[in-house]
Amino acid sequence: MTRRSFPLADVYRLLEPGPVVLVTTAGGGRANIMAMSWHTMMEFEPPLVGCVISGRNHSFGLLRTSRECVINIPTFDLARKVVQCGNTSGRRVDKFKRFGLTPVASSHVDVPRIDECYANLECRIADARMVDRYNLFVLEVVKAWIDPSVKKPRTIHHAGRGAFVVDGETIRLRSRMK
Repeated sequence: MTRRSFPLADVYRLLEPGPVVLVTTAGGGRANIMAMSWHTMMEFEPPLVGCVISGRNHSFGLLRTSRECVINIPTFDLARKVVQCGNTSGRRVDKFKRFGLTPVASSHVDVPRIDECYANLECRIADARMVDRYNLFVLEVVKAWIDPSVKKPRTIHHAGRGAFVVDGETIRLRSRMK
């Protein structure tokens, strides 16, 4: 098999960690939304999620200051709004209003959930020791919500350069240990 060199700046396209999510943060009397695809589960119980948020993003400062956020998991039907949120800065724009998304009060954090998303994870910073060096926040999920009417959520996954992959077929490959 012939191989060719691959650009290091594009390695992220090979290791996409999960669905694109919408992270809500709040500060100064206003909520913000950012699209994020660089996240990973780090622990089962308590559920810990590692998230990389660029220090250039408006949400970075809001999360660092408030120490809480909501990870909202959209489905395919919100794909255009997800891209619009990702391509717009929240410094001067209310993304909830601009993109027709509905803020809903959370129960454990002072940051709204997005009602249109099929799942919402209310989070608090559990560990900020790697923020200065790597922009890596370790978040603890303190409350999780899911819409039980969504039986097979079709989430979107960032493939780089404006391309996305939509979840589709589920296969089961469970083998029994003997």
